[in-house]
Amino acid sequence: MSITLHTAEDIEKMRIAGRLGSEVLDYITPFVKAGVTTGELDRLCHDYMVNVQGTIPATLNYTPPGHVPYPASICTSVNHQVCHGVPGTRVLKNGDIINIDITVIKDGYHGDNSRMFIIGDASVLAKRLCNITYECMWLGIQQVKPDATLGDIGHAIQKHAEGAGFSIVEEYCGHGIGRRFHEEPQVVHYGRPGTGVRLKPGMIFTIEPMINAGRRHVKPPLSSDGWTVVTKDHSLSAQWEHTILVTDSGYEVLTLSAGSPQPPAFIRA
Repeated sequence: MSITLHTAEDIEKMRIAGRLGSEVLDYITPFVKAGVTTGELDRLCHDYMVNVQGTIPATLNYTPPGHVPYPASICTSVNHQVCHGVPGTRVLKNGDIINIDITVIKDGYHGDNSRMFIIGDASVLAKRLCNITYECMWLGIQQVKPDATLGDIGHAIQKHAEGAGFSIVEEYCGHGIGRRFHEEPQVVHYGRPGTGVRLKPGMIFTIEPMINAGRRHVKPPLSSDGWTVVTKDHSLSAQWEHTILVTDSGYEVLTLSAGSPQPPAFIRA
Protein backbone atom coordinates (compact mmCIF):
# COMPACT_ATOMS: atom_id res chain seq x y z
CA MET A 1 0.00 0.00 0.00
CA SER A 2 1.55 3.28 -1.14
CA ILE A 3 0.37 6.39 0.70
CA THR A 4 1.32 9.78 -0.72
CA LEU A 5 3.16 12.22 1.54
CA HIS A 6 2.38 15.53 -0.09
CA THR A 7 4.96 18.23 -0.72
CA ALA A 8 4.56 21.85 0.34
CA GLU A 9 3.57 22.69 -3.24
CA ASP A 10 0.98 19.90 -3.27
CA ILE A 11 -0.46 21.09 0.03
CA GLU A 12 -0.88 24.65 -1.18
CA LYS A 13 -2.70 23.40 -4.29
CA MET A 14 -4.90 21.20 -2.08
CA ARG A 15 -5.76 24.19 0.12
CA ILE A 16 -7.00 26.01 -2.97
CA ALA A 17 -8.98 23.03 -4.28
CA GLY A 18 -10.45 22.37 -0.84
CA ARG A 19 -11.59 25.95 -0.36
CA LEU A 20 -13.16 25.99 -3.81
CA GLY A 21 -15.00 22.75 -3.10
CA SER A 22 -16.40 24.25 0.09
CA GLU A 23 -17.39 27.44 -1.71
CA VAL A 24 -19.62 25.44 -4.06
CA LEU A 25 -21.55 24.29 -0.99
CA ASP A 26 -21.71 27.90 0.23
CA TYR A 27 -23.11 28.93 -3.15
CA ILE A 28 -25.79 26.24 -3.34
CA THR A 29 -27.04 26.61 0.24
CA PRO A 30 -29.80 29.22 -0.40
CA PHE A 31 -31.19 27.10 -3.24
CA VAL A 32 -31.62 23.97 -1.10
CA LYS A 33 -35.27 24.26 -0.12
CA ALA A 34 -38.66 22.67 -0.66
CA GLY A 35 -39.80 22.65 -4.29
CA VAL A 36 -36.40 22.43 -5.97
CA THR A 37 -35.34 19.29 -7.82
CA THR A 38 -32.03 17.59 -7.19
CA GLY A 39 -31.38 17.96 -10.92
CA GLU A 40 -31.70 21.72 -10.66
CA LEU A 41 -29.22 21.76 -7.77
CA ASP A 42 -26.83 19.80 -9.97
CA ARG A 43 -27.24 22.26 -12.86
CA LEU A 44 -26.63 25.24 -10.59
CA CYS A 45 -23.51 23.69 -9.07
CA HIS A 46 -22.17 22.64 -12.46
CA ASP A 47 -22.56 26.15 -13.84
CA TYR A 48 -20.88 27.66 -10.78
CA MET A 49 -17.96 25.25 -10.90
CA VAL A 50 -17.31 25.52 -14.61
CA ASN A 51 -18.24 29.11 -15.43
CA VAL A 52 -17.54 30.99 -12.18
CA GLN A 53 -14.72 29.06 -10.48
CA GLY A 54 -13.07 27.54 -13.52
CA THR A 55 -12.98 24.16 -11.79
CA ILE A 56 -13.78 20.70 -13.14
CA PRO A 57 -16.57 18.64 -11.52
CA ALA A 58 -14.69 15.48 -10.52
CA THR A 59 -17.74 13.21 -10.44
CA LEU A 60 -19.02 13.98 -13.94
CA ASN A 61 -18.35 10.87 -16.06
CA TYR A 62 -16.22 9.39 -13.27
CA THR A 63 -15.97 5.66 -14.04
CA PRO A 64 -14.31 3.45 -11.42
CA PRO A 65 -13.99 -0.26 -12.23
CA GLY A 66 -17.32 -2.04 -12.31
CA HIS A 67 -19.40 1.12 -12.59
CA VAL A 68 -21.16 3.00 -15.34
CA PRO A 69 -20.00 6.61 -15.78
CA TYR A 70 -21.44 8.88 -13.07
CA PRO A 71 -23.82 11.21 -14.93
CA ALA A 72 -23.77 14.36 -12.78
CA SER A 73 -21.53 17.01 -11.23
CA ILE A 74 -22.67 16.48 -7.63
CA CYS A 75 -24.13 13.70 -5.49
CA THR A 76 -27.52 14.29 -3.82
CA SER A 77 -28.50 11.65 -1.25
CA VAL A 78 -31.97 12.17 0.23
CA ASN A 79 -33.42 10.58 3.40
CA HIS A 80 -32.66 6.83 3.22
CA GLN A 81 -30.12 7.28 0.44
CA VAL A 82 -26.68 6.73 1.98
CA CYS A 83 -24.32 8.05 -0.69
CA HIS A 84 -23.76 8.57 -4.43
CA GLY A 85 -27.35 9.67 -5.02
CA VAL A 86 -27.78 10.70 -8.65
CA PRO A 87 -29.55 14.06 -9.16
CA GLY A 88 -32.71 14.01 -11.25
CA THR A 89 -36.41 14.83 -11.10
CA ARG A 90 -36.88 14.29 -7.36
CA VAL A 91 -38.48 17.34 -5.74
CA LEU A 92 -37.33 18.19 -2.23
CA LYS A 93 -40.16 18.50 0.27
CA ASN A 94 -40.64 19.71 3.82
CA GLY A 95 -39.04 17.31 6.29
CA ASP A 96 -36.45 15.86 3.91
CA ILE A 97 -32.77 15.66 4.76
CA ILE A 98 -30.23 15.74 1.94
CA ASN A 99 -26.48 15.29 1.67
CA ILE A 100 -24.80 17.24 -1.12
CA ASP A 101 -21.33 15.93 -1.96
CA ILE A 102 -19.03 18.12 -4.06
CA THR A 103 -15.59 17.40 -5.48
CA VAL A 104 -13.84 19.94 -7.68
CA ILE A 105 -10.57 19.66 -9.58
CA LYS A 106 -8.36 22.73 -9.75
CA ASP A 107 -4.93 22.60 -11.42
CA GLY A 108 -5.05 18.81 -11.18
CA TYR A 109 -5.86 18.65 -7.45
CA HIS A 110 -9.12 17.48 -5.84
CA GLY A 111 -11.19 19.21 -3.15
CA ASP A 112 -13.82 16.86 -1.68
CA ASN A 113 -16.48 17.69 0.92
CA SER A 114 -20.15 17.28 1.76
CA ARG A 115 -22.79 18.80 4.02
CA MET A 116 -26.23 17.85 5.28
CA PHE A 117 -29.20 20.13 4.69
CA ILE A 118 -32.54 19.95 6.52
CA ILE A 119 -35.57 20.99 4.46
CA GLY A 120 -38.10 22.92 6.56
CA ASP A 121 -39.37 21.17 9.67
CA ALA A 122 -37.74 17.75 9.84
CA SER A 123 -38.45 15.19 12.54
CA VAL A 124 -36.61 15.18 15.84
CA LEU A 125 -34.92 11.95 14.73
CA ALA A 126 -33.75 13.46 11.45
CA LYS A 127 -32.30 16.53 13.15
CA ARG A 128 -30.60 14.43 15.82
CA LEU A 129 -29.10 12.10 13.21
CA CYS A 130 -27.66 15.04 11.26
CA ASN A 131 -26.23 16.61 14.42
CA ILE A 132 -24.71 13.40 15.77
CA THR A 133 -23.15 12.65 12.38
CA TYR A 134 -21.59 16.12 12.31
CA GLU A 135 -20.18 15.57 15.79
CA CYS A 136 -18.86 12.16 14.71
CA MET A 137 -16.97 13.68 11.80
CA TRP A 138 -15.35 16.26 14.07
CA LEU A 139 -14.52 13.70 16.75
CA GLY A 140 -12.73 11.74 14.04
CA ILE A 141 -10.92 14.85 12.82
CA GLN A 142 -9.86 15.62 16.38
CA GLN A 143 -7.85 12.37 16.50
CA VAL A 144 -5.64 13.36 13.57
CA LYS A 145 -2.00 13.98 14.48
CA PRO A 146 1.37 12.38 13.70
CA ASP A 147 1.71 8.85 15.08
CA ALA A 148 -2.03 8.48 15.71
CA THR A 149 -3.68 5.65 13.78
CA LEU A 150 -6.63 5.27 11.47
CA GLY A 151 -8.12 3.03 14.15
CA ASP A 152 -8.13 6.00 16.54
CA ILE A 153 -10.26 7.94 14.05
CA GLY A 154 -12.67 5.08 13.42
CA HIS A 155 -13.06 4.29 17.11
CA ALA A 156 -13.94 7.88 18.05
CA ILE A 157 -16.60 7.99 15.35
CA GLN A 158 -18.03 4.56 16.14
CA LYS A 159 -18.19 5.15 19.89
CA HIS A 160 -20.16 8.39 19.51
CA ALA A 161 -22.54 7.08 16.85
CA GLU A 162 -23.34 3.82 18.59
CA GLY A 163 -23.61 5.60 21.94
CA ALA A 164 -26.39 7.67 20.39
CA GLY A 165 -28.19 4.53 19.19
CA PHE A 166 -27.14 4.85 15.56
CA SER A 167 -25.04 2.59 13.31
CA ILE A 168 -21.99 3.03 11.07
CA VAL A 169 -22.07 2.08 7.40
CA GLU A 170 -19.09 -0.22 6.85
CA GLU A 171 -19.15 -0.71 3.08
CA TYR A 172 -18.11 2.88 2.24
CA CYS A 173 -15.34 4.96 3.78
CA GLY A 174 -13.03 7.93 3.54
CA HIS A 175 -9.96 7.86 1.33
CA GLY A 176 -6.66 9.42 0.46
CA ILE A 177 -6.92 12.24 -2.05
CA GLY A 178 -4.69 14.60 -4.01
CA ARG A 179 -3.97 14.46 -7.71
CA ARG A 180 -6.10 11.33 -7.74
CA PHE A 181 -9.74 11.37 -6.61
CA HIS A 182 -9.44 8.15 -4.59
CA GLU A 183 -6.18 6.70 -3.31
CA GLU A 184 -4.75 5.03 -0.23
CA PRO A 185 -5.39 4.90 2.63
CA GLN A 186 -8.96 3.75 3.10
CA VAL A 187 -10.35 5.54 6.15
CA VAL A 188 -13.05 3.38 7.72
CA HIS A 189 -15.32 4.96 10.32
CA TYR A 190 -15.12 2.19 12.90
CA GLY A 191 -12.26 0.37 14.59
CA ARG A 192 -10.04 -0.08 17.61
CA PRO A 193 -7.63 2.50 19.02
CA GLY A 194 -3.99 1.98 18.13
CA THR A 195 -4.68 -0.16 15.07
CA GLY A 196 -4.20 0.43 11.38
CA VAL A 197 -1.98 2.83 9.47
CA ARG A 198 0.03 5.32 11.52
CA LEU A 199 -0.40 8.91 10.43
CA LYS A 200 2.50 10.97 9.11
CA PRO A 201 2.76 14.67 8.24
CA GLY A 202 1.83 15.25 4.61
CA MET A 203 -0.92 12.65 4.43
CA ILE A 204 -4.22 13.99 3.08
CA PHE A 205 -7.48 12.06 3.31
CA THR A 206 -11.21 12.49 3.76
CA ILE A 207 -13.22 11.74 6.88
CA GLU A 208 -16.83 11.20 5.82
CA PRO A 209 -18.90 9.03 8.18
CA MET A 210 -22.17 7.64 6.86
CA ILE A 211 -24.44 6.97 9.82
CA ASN A 212 -27.85 5.28 9.79
CA ALA A 213 -30.74 5.81 12.17
CA GLY A 214 -31.51 2.08 11.91
CA ARG A 215 -29.27 -0.86 11.14
CA ARG A 216 -25.94 -0.41 9.35
CA HIS A 217 -26.77 -2.60 6.35
CA VAL A 218 -27.10 -1.10 2.87
CA LYS A 219 -28.30 -2.37 -0.48
CA PRO A 220 -26.01 -2.52 -3.52
CA PRO A 221 -26.26 0.47 -5.88
CA LEU A 222 -29.70 0.75 -7.45
CA SER A 223 -30.01 -0.98 -10.80
CA SER A 224 -31.90 2.05 -12.11
CA ASP A 225 -28.80 4.25 -12.07
CA GLY A 226 -25.90 2.01 -11.02
CA TRP A 227 -24.81 4.36 -8.23
CA THR A 228 -27.33 5.29 -5.52
CA VAL A 229 -26.80 3.38 -2.25
CA VAL A 230 -29.75 3.08 0.17
CA THR A 231 -30.29 1.68 3.66
CA LYS A 232 -31.59 -1.87 3.65
CA ASP A 233 -34.23 -1.15 6.30
CA HIS A 234 -35.25 2.18 4.69
CA SER A 235 -34.06 4.12 7.74
CA LEU A 236 -32.66 7.63 7.45
CA SER A 237 -28.95 8.10 6.77
CA ALA A 238 -26.68 11.14 7.15
CA GLN A 239 -23.13 12.05 6.14
CA TRP A 240 -20.70 14.94 6.54
CA GLU A 241 -17.27 15.17 4.94
CA HIS A 242 -14.08 17.19 5.16
CA THR A 243 -10.65 16.75 3.56
CA ILE A 244 -7.92 16.68 6.22
CA LEU A 245 -4.15 17.28 6.15
CA VAL A 246 -1.89 15.71 8.77
CA THR A 247 0.43 18.50 9.93
CA ASP A 248 3.59 18.36 12.05
CA SER A 249 1.55 19.03 15.18
CA GLY A 250 -2.00 17.90 14.40
CA TYR A 251 -4.39 18.54 11.54
CA GLU A 252 -5.62 21.16 9.09
CA VAL A 253 -9.09 21.07 7.56
CA LEU A 254 -8.59 21.90 3.89
CA THR A 255 -12.28 22.20 2.94
CA LEU A 256 -13.21 25.35 4.84
CA SER A 257 -14.69 28.58 3.49
CA ALA A 258 -16.61 31.62 4.69
CA GLY A 259 -19.90 29.72 4.78
CA SER A 260 -18.67 26.54 6.46
CA PRO A 261 -20.69 25.52 9.54
CA GLN A 262 -18.89 26.13 12.81
CA PRO A 263 -17.35 23.07 14.49
CA PRO A 264 -19.27 21.71 17.49
CA ALA A 265 -18.79 23.59 20.75
CA PHE A 266 -16.61 20.83 22.19
CA ILE A 267 -14.13 21.35 19.33
CA ARG A 268 -14.08 25.15 19.68
CA ALA A 269 -13.59 25.04 23.46
